[in-house]
Amino acid sequence: MSDTVILSEGAEFNHVIKEVSKYIHLYVMAFEKEERPLTRIDKREKMYGGNGTVYMIQMFDQNELANNRLAAYMVLLNKGDESGFHTHNQRNEQELYVVVHGTGEYRERNGTQGPERKKALQKGDITAISSIGYHSIENTGDEPLIMFVITSYNKV
Repeated sequence: MSDTVILSEGAEFNHVIKEVSKYIHLYVMAFEKEERPLTRIDKREKMYGGNGTVYMIQMFDQNELANNRLAAYMVLLNKGDESGFHTHNQRNEQELYVVVHGTGEYRERNGTQGPERKKALQKGDITAISSIGYHSIENTGDEPLIMFVITSYNKV
């Protein structure tokens, strides 16, 4: 797994915000709270062995959402950027990808060597993976691939 670099200001932060803001509004209106922008951007090079860079635009603070570990925008700015195959088994999680802009290829398999199932994704598509599966995503288009990702703990 790649190391995470937290971006909170600077040229790269501004570039990511500028590109993503062409397609979506980066704010949260949480119940009984003031409307607010993102909390931070996590930059991950070669995420899970994939190619390029993945940006996770964090919209909530840690522990702010019940039963959720993550609710963020995953951004693959360039064609070929990808999050490599990974599982959520260790944390007993489920994960949803909701494509809000761009095109990509979603891949999933059962186990580390199982046969791959592939699906071309576009705006509006939703994928779901359980804790026993492995999945990856790649930007296949000429525009940023932007997905809203929700990672939830399975109740035991």
